[in-house]
Order: sequence, then C-alpha cells, then structure tokens
Amino acid sequence: MSTGRGIGQDYLSLREKITLISWPFLLLLVMVAGVGFVSLYSAAGGSADPWAGKQAARFVLGLCGLIVVALVDIRIWLRLAYPIYALCILLLVYVDIRGHIGMGAQRWINLGFLQLQPSEVMKIATILALARFFHGSTGEDVRHPLFLISPLGIVLLPVGFVLLQPDLGTAMTILMGAAAMFFLAGVSYWVFGAVIAGGLLMLPIAWHFMHDYQKRRVLVFLDPESDPLGAGYHIAQSKIALGSGGITGKGFLHGSQSHLNFLPEKQTDFIFTLFTEEWGLIGGISLMALFAMIIAYGYFIALNCQNQFARLLSMGIVVNFFIYIFINMGMVMGLLPVVGVPLPMISYGGTAMLSVLFGFGLLMSAHVHRDVKFTRRGLDMA
Repeated sequence: MSTGRGIGQDYLSLREKITLISWPFLLLLVMVAGVGFVSLYSAAGGSADPWAGKQAARFVLGLCGLIVVALVDIRIWLRLAYPIYALCILLLVYVDIRGHIGMGAQRWINLGFLQLQPSEVMKIATILALARFFHGSTGEDVRHPLFLISPLGIVLLPVGFVLLQPDLGTAMTILMGAAAMFFLAGVSYWVFGAVIAGGLLMLPIAWHFMHDYQKRRVLVFLDPESDPLGAGYHIAQSKIALGSGGITGKGFLHGSQSHLNFLPEKQTDFIFTLFTEEWGLIGGISLMALFAMIIAYGYFIALNCQNQFARLLSMGIVVNFFIYIFINMGMVMGLLPVVGVPLPMISYGGTAMLSVLFGFGLLMSAHVHRDVKFTRRGLDMA
C-alpha cells in the first residue's frame, strides 16, 4: 500500500486536510445560522435569552465538531457506520422506556445541559448505515428482492421505535431519506411501486392506530376551515402571518402575529413564518436561495467523490437536509399536514442543530477525502 501524501494518495497530512475543507461551504452554513439567530432574537422580543444565545453557543460547538468530523478519514466512518447505527437504536430503546416526556410525547433524554432527541440523530445514522450496506453492492445485487430485506430492516427498526414515542413526522422523514438512498443505490422502480401500493392498502389500518391529535391534523389539512380555533389554529395563524408580510415585510421586531403571540411555536416549527412576516417575500426567497446553494454545493461534492460509500453518504446527507426544508416550509404554508419537523439551523433545538452539523461534517469528510479509493467489498485500496 502506498504511503504518499498528495491528493489522490492513501493518506493526507493534517495540514493538507485543513486546506481541502471547503470554507465557502462553511460560510454558507454560518449565513443560514445567522438568519436563525436573528429570528430567535426577534422571537424573544429583542433579547438573546432564552433562545438566540443558546442557539449560537450550540452552533459554535457544532461547527467545531463538524471540522473534527471532516478531518477524520472517510474509511473510518465506513467502519463506524454500523456501530453508530446500533448506538442510536439503543438510545431509541432507552427513550421508549425511560425517556423524558414533553408536550405529550416521550422523545428526549435529559442530559442536563441538553435535551437529547435520539430520533434526530437516527436520521443521519440510518443514512450512514445504508451507505455502508449499499457500498458493497452491485447493480445485480440491488435488483434482487431478497437482497433488500436487510436494508429494509435497517430502516423499519428505527421507524418502529420512533412511532412509539409517538413522532409521526420524524418517522416519515426517516422513511423518505431511506427511500432516496434506495433510489440512489439503483433499486428497481417496480420495488418503489410495490411499496407505494402496499402503503396505500395499509392506510385504513394505519389510520386506526393513529392518535386522535394526528387524525385531527390530517382532517384539518384536508379541510382547513373545519376547526379554525382548535387543530386548525396553528396553520390559520401561520397563513395570516405569511400573507401580512407582503413583499418587503413589516420590519425587524415588528411582526404583529408573532409578537402578539398569535403565532404558536414561533421559535421552533413556525420560525419561517416569523421570519417572512418581518422580512417579507424577499427575505423568504433569499433564505431559500441560501438553502439551495447548500444543496447544490453538496450535490457537486457527491459527484466528485471517487468511491461509492462517499457518494451515497453525501447524497443522503443532502437529501435529508432537503427533506427538513421541504416538510417544514410545506407545513407552515398549509401544503402539508402540521408535523414536528424543524427548519434546519433556523429553528431552536440543540439536537436538531448538532445532528445536521454532524451530517455536514460527514459530507465535508467525503469532500476532503474525495480522491480516496477502496474496493466495494472491503476497506483495502482499489
């Protein structure tokens, strides 16, 4: 095995790794997080407490962690994929048994300085495990139905534990991210058709097992005016705030719906509504443009990777990031049912912030080690 130091060789020095980190990409992350800090400052009525200051500290911690993750050889993350997945499964089991209960759901582990939500980390762990599994597969493998039993188990096991919390939004996010990984791995279209058809047939059974509040959210989504002061209150106020912002917005700290407390969960799920009420259509489009640049950047990173594991992992991280954005923005606009999915790096929440940055750390590790090559069946250099 070669021990060269240049790009494309087996190993890189620490200095070379640091120079290969995409600092413009990190700048984009800082810009998006800055929007979050400003929005949380406004949500608190012009105060860094209780949200903006804590969020900024978590972002700095997460950004440092991102750089550390990026400097770790991508082959090490390949080896750690299954252990990380197994650890997250154990955390989900612990949550379902002895987890901290908040807002009627049992989703957190109280660490004192942080309310850890393992289901958020599970999104990244599932992508990591699937990338590891499909790394060793061929086109012929993924076209064989029996070959897909193991990766389906990798997906359905955490989904089952997350549904027990209950957290339908996160479970759907994991499923959507996993579906993207199956597609990227080359699974035949008929498999997706069969799964979709089976899912549709299972809808009546799934409806029977849904909680009452989940059923109300779906019914309100189908008929928004059916319960404007109950289950439909959140989305009604969100639409009012979005519309009242107009083209240029009402101005920083001047959002009436949010500051008069008509807008619920303004620091978490509905923070995009708060932002657009104050900054208008221009502000909303500008934020979406920043998100689009991050997604495009991640896509090109994936294309430049020289090994299957890094490509799948990079694309999975990018798709997961997109799903966060798609569901949250669709939810606050009334295009999707209301579920508890945060807007990445904008909504207040420690675990969501740190898990997203961990994912981007893996993406950056793939970028730094993009010329590393190793065989599909093992960790030896090709």
